[in-house]
Amino acid sequence: MPDTKQILALNRFEAKEGGALDPAIADLVERRETTFGASSVLFYREPLHIVRAEGVFMYDADGKRYLDTYNNVVQVGHCHPHVVEAIAKQAATLNTNTRYLYDNIHDYAERLLETYPASLSNIVFTCTGSEANDIALRLAKLFTGGQGFVVTETAYHGNTAAVSEVSPASFKGRALPAHIRAVPAPDSYRRPTDDLGERFASEIEEAIGELEEEGIPFAGFIADSIFSSDGIYADPPGFLEPAIEAVHNAGGLFIGDEVQPGFGRTGSHMWGFQRHGVTPDIVTMGKPMGNGFPLAGVVTRPEILEPFAEETGYFNTFGGNPVAAAAGLAVLDVLEDEGLLENAERMGGYFRQALDAMQQLNPCIGDVRSAGLFIGIEFSKPGTTDPDPATAVSVINAMKDEGVLIGAAGADGNILKLRPPLCLEQEHVDFFLETLFEVLSDL
Repeated sequence: MPDTKQILALNRFEAKEGGALDPAIADLVERRETTFGASSVLFYREPLHIVRAEGVFMYDADGKRYLDTYNNVVQVGHCHPHVVEAIAKQAATLNTNTRYLYDNIHDYAERLLETYPASLSNIVFTCTGSEANDIALRLAKLFTGGQGFVVTETAYHGNTAAVSEVSPASFKGRALPAHIRAVPAPDSYRRPTDDLGERFASEIEEAIGELEEEGIPFAGFIADSIFSSDGIYADPPGFLEPAIEAVHNAGGLFIGDEVQPGFGRTGSHMWGFQRHGVTPDIVTMGKPMGNGFPLAGVVTRPEILEPFAEETGYFNTFGGNPVAAAAGLAVLDVLEDEGLLENAERMGGYFRQALDAMQQLNPCIGDVRSAGLFIGIEFSKPGTTDPDPATAVSVINAMKDEGVLIGAAGADGNILKLRPPLCLEQEHVDFFLETLFEVLSDL
């Protein structure tokens, strides 16, 4: 496995590297570091003090407005009134643990499952995507009898002990656990190929073979369908098919992590895996499910869930509580009523066309990759495919100064990762493009 940047190191605030902070910001940073200790993580060279948000915008303590293309949690927009009202109304009526019968969780489960292939008919609710992925790993191990998993080299799937083991992006120089093998991301920019799908499948087969040679039975392959932490690799649609066939031929399960590409993010479909014409054995969901309210879940086939239920007395006290269910239902309402999947497809196409044109004018943009409103902009040293993280960091912080928030991805932190709320409109895209053009011109 190549050296990679830990995911939290991408664009992280480091007090020792920055200049003098505004006194009010410095005071908040000190308070945070005193109470959070070493676990404190902030972004940007000068952290932001955010006080409110609405739609696609966030506002700091001075009233400055920022276009949020960073935050995939608020899938339908910050503080969406329909979601806020649903949460408040339910919180004023009933919120209790999940071992009682109440209508809205059943309404939500049935409505959500209608968006899935018919074979995926059971759901387990949790509070976080990390919990969901933890359960998914346990399901796969029990169903297959295996222990070994294959992931991509810069994958991130959460922060429990088990899920961290399949999240190389979280590692700080340590080796992969013995039961994990990492394969290169499906990257056709640095590694051109005539058949991306076959190469990816071959590398997964090789990793499975290594596990078997070490006496570690194979349990499964876990990936998000757009490989977001690896650097956003969406195309061509369908390239995942040979890989999933290889996984199944080896007796393993495919866990589709839809925390980031799900709920219409990729535009053409509700779920990212649908772009590839594959059906996972297990699907996990997280952050966007409740538009920020803690709600997550695992969807799978009954025959995969039953051994887990027989082996353990699992329950989740607050996973799928009445307020969470109300939030989830409201998100589905907004996605449908406001046509946000169609908007993601339309605005994503507009965004991509403009970025492709901008790439022709800026040799530092090595590649542009996208599906719907999930977009990656890769910076490379002109004339090469060598990563250019310095430019990416400069652009991220300069864009922040100009009122646009972006994140980073990839092993080298040289890829801008855009995940705006799905209510993004053309005027917002134009503002982003104008700002990026000016920042690149200044650089």
